[in-house]
Amino acid sequence: MIFKLAHISDIHMGPLPKVRARELMSKRLTGYVNWKRNRSNSMGDGTLSHIVEAVKAANPNHVAITGDLINIGLDAEVSLAASWLKQNWDPSTTSVVPGNHDAYIRGTLAKAINAWKPFMSNEHGEDYGDGSHFPFMRRREDVAIIGASSAVATPAFIAAGRFGTKQAKRLASLLKHAGENGLFRVVLIHHPPVKAATVPRKKLYGIQTFQRVIAEHGAELVLHGHTHLAQRHAIAGPNETIVPVIGVPSASQAPGAKRPAAAFNLFSIEQENGQWKCSLEEHSLTSATGKLTITDQRKLL
Repeated sequence: MIFKLAHISDIHMGPLPKVRARELMSKRLTGYVNWKRNRSNSMGDGTLSHIVEAVKAANPNHVAITGDLINIGLDAEVSLAASWLKQNWDPSTTSVVPGNHDAYIRGTLAKAINAWKPFMSNEHGEDYGDGSHFPFMRRREDVAIIGASSAVATPAFIAAGRFGTKQAKRLASLLKHAGENGLFRVVLIHHPPVKAATVPRKKLYGIQTFQRVIAEHGAELVLHGHTHLAQRHAIAGPNETIVPVIGVPSASQAPGAKRPAAAFNLFSIEQENGQWKCSLEEHSLTSATGKLTITDQRKLL
């Protein structure tokens, strides 16, 4: 039986809600200017709607959303993203991890996690309200969806993430448990856990820590966002195995801009003769009318 997993990222919901002057007395000012000068012209709600419709039409068993649902950390943005999640996705078949924009200023991450909690909690219903209890794990058939958080508040012009020792210990435990139960393990994280995947001011601090956990305990697939690129990397697993690390363009990027047009990845996961197999299809938006084309097909495992 084939398990289909869809992956989207970097929603960057627009347009921005009305902003009060006092709300811009922080890092938000630079983000607001960036939105007005750049992203508002290339990221639109229509593009996101096309991607959402296409994902639903693919009828996946589960949907992974790897962060950056919002832009500059406004309370109104957090609420709008919560409404968007509720209107479009089922919490039992959709998993979300936060990105750097979801932790734009101090305090934003806790509000976002509290509002989006049904999409990022495990079967035991642990409370992630303070942002310190990631990663979570959800078992869906023979697939373990493990959501880590790299989201931290940073100074202006910095979009870095962090993966520390507390999460590493919990991730190791979850991967070990899922592996012993014969599950296909998918790790979700916003920032790419690969060196040189992005510029230094946007990188993940803790790449070596993350990779050490994977090298020791293994995983079958790692999914990320953040770069707005269709990235394909691999990192070492145990016993000379290789773990695919796959990124996806922003789900809101209109065609014709500098960055790749909006896309979603669809993974087909199955077990054959005791071995896991996984293939990838990338579906990219090719026109403003909403037409999508398969732009990449490959076997990962």
